[in-house]
This record gives sequence, C-alpha cells and structure tokens, in this order.
Amino acid sequence: MRQDIKASLQKRLGRIEGQVRGLSKMVDEDRYCIDIVTQISAVRAALRRVEEEILKDHVAHCVEHAIASGNTADQRKKIAELMAVISRSER
Repeated sequence: MRQDIKASLQKRLGRIEGQVRGLSKMVDEDRYCIDIVTQISAVRAALRRVEEEILKDHVAHCVEHAIASGNTADQRKKIAELMAVISRSER
C-alpha cells in the first residue's frame, strides 16, 4: 500500500474509532434511539469509504501487477479474491 494512502486511511480510521467511542457513550447516556442509529449509519458509511479506498489501491497495484506479470493462475486468483470480497460486502 502506498504511504500516502496508508496515512490517509489511518487518519480516517482514527476518526471512525472516535465515532464508535461516541456511540458507546450515547448508549451509556440513554440517548434517543434514532440519534444512535443515525450515528451508526454514519460509521458504516465511513467504513465503506475506507473499504473503497483499500479496494482501489488493491486493484491499482496487486491486480494490475498480476495482469502485467502474464501469470494466468495469479490473474485468476486475484480476480477471484476481488469478486469474493465484493460479494461479501454487498450482503
């Protein structure tokens, strides 16, 4: 993973970690359920953005490398991994 991408993702994950701690505090404080659910949706959206960035980087480097290598087995493996993770994330 490129260093600039890694640094950006670490920042985002740190913010998400803070959001999750905030959710815990909201539950402890018996905050209004809809407010908690709204914050959960925000955390999920933030995690999806992190996931998208990691997948973009994976395609730009790992999958691209497999294609450029000419190794058919490696190409198939990388594509199968990508399809499996996309399938799981859509559930």
